[in-house]
Amino acid sequence: MKSLHYLALLACVYAGTALADTPLDLSHAASPTVHVSISNIKGAVNVTTWDRHAVHVGGTLGDGARPLEIAGSDDRLEIRVRAQGHRGLLNWGSDNAMAPSVLDVQVPRGASLDVNVVSAPLSIDGIDGGTIKVNSVSGKIRINARTPLLGVDSVSGGIEQAGHADVVDLQTVSGDILAPSLGDEARLETVSGRVQVRGGPWKKVNLSTVSGDVDIAGGMATGGRMEVDSMSGDVQVSLPPEVSTSIHASSFSGDLRSAFGTAERRGHGPGSELNATAGDGNSHIAIESFSGDVRIRNDGR
Repeated sequence: MKSLHYLALLACVYAGTALADTPLDLSHAASPTVHVSISNIKGAVNVTTWDRHAVHVGGTLGDGARPLEIAGSDDRLEIRVRAQGHRGLLNWGSDNAMAPSVLDVQVPRGASLDVNVVSAPLSIDGIDGGTIKVNSVSGKIRINARTPLLGVDSVSGGIEQAGHADVVDLQTVSGDILAPSLGDEARLETVSGRVQVRGGPWKKVNLSTVSGDVDIAGGMATGGRMEVDSMSGDVQVSLPPEVSTSIHASSFSGDLRSAFGTAERRGHGPGSELNATAGDGNSHIAIESFSGDVRIRNDGR
């Protein structure tokens, strides 16, 4: 009986060792503006920057994954977590058998990133000058960077953007979008998530939501255009007192109030409408809501 007990204990120890994650310590030479592609199915991806002409990967590789490598040339590198073996039609099932992998990636400050994650939170911190593109299914995304172009497409994870991005395209289904420093142009789309953005002066802003509330604040550039479209979410737009813009806003069944001009009831059917001009009116703001309330505020009051 004792022998059986010891054998069982040894089997448990061996199984625990076999399933242990593998520490990562990989490096590859890289140009200052290297393009890095990163893919991880589940776990986490953390990208930071340093002042070296190299890409380094630390963290842990989950059990069931193929050995990891940094592939490519100094100008274009790929880091991809892949499951071992083939299980079933089209390799279905092999991803589920793989344990989570945590990738801690260091890149040059001027690097550009293309990141694809499925069930993995993502953080990017310190990029200065390179472009960033992200595709995610369920992980939260945090990005602190100075970039000319930021594109994020997420299904259920929230998006938090800091730093500064000149041109932004952020899309999510159920996650919130928080962006306190948007640049010249932005396109923001969500179904049920909350949207809170700051920035400007904007040349072009398009914001669309179904049921999420919108809180947007910033100025307009000369000739700039802002369009906000909401189905049932409330919309609040805050403008600086010196703004120069024409404003058209309407709500079918929600309440419409504005610090610029006075909303009027439509002559036929429900709803209200606003047409107003602030300053010289050299930009344009259009806001439409079906059932959500609309508030247009003057930040100077």
